[in-house]
Amino acid sequence: MRDHHDTDPAAPVGPDDRSFVLLGATHRVPPAAAGLHVVATPIGHLEDVSLRALTTLAGADLIACEDTRVTRKLLGRYAITRPLTPYHEHNAAEARPRLLARLHDGAAVALVSDAGTPLVSDPGFRLVRAAREAGIAVTAVPGPSAVLAALAVAGLPTDRFFFEGFLPVRSAARQARIAEIAAIPATLVLFETGPRVAAALADLAAGLGAREAAVCRELTKLHEEVRRGDLAALADAYAADDAERRGEFVLVIGPPATAAAAGSDEIDALLATALRSASLKDAVASVVAATGSPRRTVYQRALALERRESHVSETGDDEP
Repeated sequence: MRDHHDTDPAAPVGPDDRSFVLLGATHRVPPAAAGLHVVATPIGHLEDVSLRALTTLAGADLIACEDTRVTRKLLGRYAITRPLTPYHEHNAAEARPRLLARLHDGAAVALVSDAGTPLVSDPGFRLVRAAREAGIAVTAVPGPSAVLAALAVAGLPTDRFFFEGFLPVRSAARQARIAEIAAIPATLVLFETGPRVAAALADLAAGLGAREAAVCRELTKLHEEVRRGDLAALADAYAADDAERRGEFVLVIGPPATAAAAGSDEIDALLATALRSASLKDAVASVVAATGSPRRTVYQRALALERRESHVSETGDDEP
């Protein structure tokens, strides 16, 4: 869908007003600096936009966005009238060269996603990489992120987290991927859709066990909801007929049992298996990742195991 605000990146930009309106006052801004500006936008509540984001959007020569209709709502809220052009996974291969041509000509291009920080689960990284390789300046205008918002309200450990994005759609592939990430010693953060959230939670409960988790729905929006509990209970809750599955979901799942619980026998068993097909260094790394045990402890157990099984002195591998 196109209207008078949509544009071809190759077309020249007219000298229209560069300004935004905030709290009833009009703020005129200078043209943004030449280059690619990666601009975070609200994930729901339009007042979460930063002053720097408004200044950049109002000063840009062109705004590249996933869906012009979505971005136009934000621009309309602040009376920004800059030209828009679509850039998304379905047209990226065709649109990227045109955007790069504009950037080469010295234009200021703002890249936004439908919500949150660009490059998180969208094709923007290819444009950023191409711009970097071409020597074009790339600037981040940080701001809202559904990942960080969910971590902030979930009440789960935040010192280390792993962002998985969307799990596979098909159950078999989803279960296989869950098995691959099960041992990661960190809080897991995933995106999910309403129609799939119940099935995804059921597979997560089966694959990860009774881990503590939070389901965050419609963050920062009018009907924001955060449900906490173990994965099995949450799976049952969203399988119920009256469960609210509309909106966007972020799943936050606590890490596996603490590494301190891994005893020497368990570590030795894992090392014995790993050493059959991997070097000492790689075996140690895999067991540390699986248990979260201190690297030095696992390394010493591995050395002892090799000495006991081979009846020879240390093999010469340096401590990883």
